[in-house]
Amino acid sequence: MNPSGPGWINKFGEVVRNKSGMYPDFSTLYSSLKEYGFVYGINVDIPAFIKIEHPPSDDERAKINLLVALYFTFSIERREGDFEEFLETIFAFYRALNIGRSSFLNNLLTGKKTSDKLETLIDSRVYLDENVITRTFNSVITNSLLFIDVLTFRYYLRGEKDLVAQAQKLEYLTINITYHALNAKEKNRSDEKLSQLFAASLTFIDAEEQKFDGSYREILMENCSPWENQYFLDVASLTVWEDYSLDYKESQYIYGIGKDMGFEEKQIADSLEEITIFFKKNIEKITFLKDTNLAVQFYDSMARVVNKLILRNSKRLQKELAESKDLVFLISKGAVKELSASEKKKVQDQLMDIFKSVPSLAIFMLPGGAVLLPIFIKLIPTLLPSSFDENRVVKKEETPRNKDYKKNL
Repeated sequence: MNPSGPGWINKFGEVVRNKSGMYPDFSTLYSSLKEYGFVYGINVDIPAFIKIEHPPSDDERAKINLLVALYFTFSIERREGDFEEFLETIFAFYRALNIGRSSFLNNLLTGKKTSDKLETLIDSRVYLDENVITRTFNSVITNSLLFIDVLTFRYYLRGEKDLVAQAQKLEYLTINITYHALNAKEKNRSDEKLSQLFAASLTFIDAEEQKFDGSYREILMENCSPWENQYFLDVASLTVWEDYSLDYKESQYIYGIGKDMGFEEKQIADSLEEITIFFKKNIEKITFLKDTNLAVQFYDSMARVVNKLILRNSKRLQKELAESKDLVFLISKGAVKELSASEKKKVQDQLMDIFKSVPSLAIFMLPGGAVLLPIFIKLIPTLLPSSFDENRVVKKEETPRNKDYKKNL
């Protein structure tokens, strides 16, 4: 399954066929989604039963986890897992929330199958409201409040009304809890990044219009949904976590709102322990905590984007490269000696011709796209037949037969 290519939702439907009973109740589903990081808005993993040829990127993990959460919430609430009915239901749900109502999206959605429309809608939910250039420079591009979609969908499936008001309430409580949890501790740069990410992820309310005066506690105390309250407690635990420890003020805040929502002290302690374990296990994967300079962030982001595009288009690129013998020769030559100015220009011109034939590589055609060429060229040897890369080391598990197969792809 390739969650960055068209048709991935239909493929997902094939994968989850006969798996609707995998999560017998919402508690089991919630625990798994928390382990994957989806509840926290930090997607570090996906379910093991979903196989992807290439390591998924942050946005792909978010898309998969969102669809997993929505589908299994549907199967738990409806006690059946008809995928076609799920598609119609989830599409109607997002339309009821006014997601995808813009004229631009409506033009994209016209005349497509429900699964195709849903792919566009999920893209609109996962990605923050940034243009493609901004996303390229930003290592954190996914909506951190996607679990609110799941809680609202569960509310919708139970026949409740005032769907938009419910989504607004959930966002209002979440952003207030985040704000006051951060104010209960001494802020650092990671806290500021987390705060900005949460604020950028809001869909139904405007953070700048919030007063953050503490009145949210009254609404929180009256909220009777246990899973909404569990989410709020976990978000608060995420917000105050730092250096595997909590100081007294932070602990006092968490236990205070936990008791407001009716949790026992052990349940609150468990939430704090779970976020500690999550960070200890995954801290190297959590990009927003990495404090690197702008140059390193730029290169790392570029490398991830280019690597993803190349992997997703490897067969098409191999075909184009096979038809560009001069280019392959120059790239091979450039691996062992410096190319002349005219040869470098020829490489750039021919690569640009290839990019025109592979639409998803259009980023190279943008102003300044030539900056990406060194990264692209660096990664090209992994696509070329072994005869063009004599120093390529064959992995132990790669048998001669497999090697010949790869050469013929």
